[in-house]
Amino acid sequence: MSRPEIPQTASVMEIVQKAQTATDRDRYNLAIYYYSAIQERFPFDAAALCLAQYEIAHIHYKQKKYSLAKSELEELLLRYEQRGSALLPQEYKTLGNIVLKKIAQKIKQINLVS
Repeated sequence: MSRPEIPQTASVMEIVQKAQTATDRDRYNLAIYYYSAIQERFPFDAAALCLAQYEIAHIHYKQKKYSLAKSELEELLLRYEQRGSALLPQEYKTLGNIVLKKIAQKIKQINLVS
């Protein structure tokens, strides 16, 4: 499947909208493509990077790729330990911690079953 071209003039929010539509339709690889485009096109927009990083990790969580999602969320949360982190959108720190707890519970359940 070829990936749609994203206009060079597309804003972060325009790309996010396309990613959310793809996620709503369970087209996770397409959504990750859009969020990755945000990371590539807006490398100095810390808020956009946090959003994209969280959303990619959350998609991996939904796909039950717990180990990958866990490492991605841990990487995201490291941003909040750096200088200037008070300027980052705090909702992704909160959501990241919530999903990390869910992952820990899922992994514990899997280990109990096996």
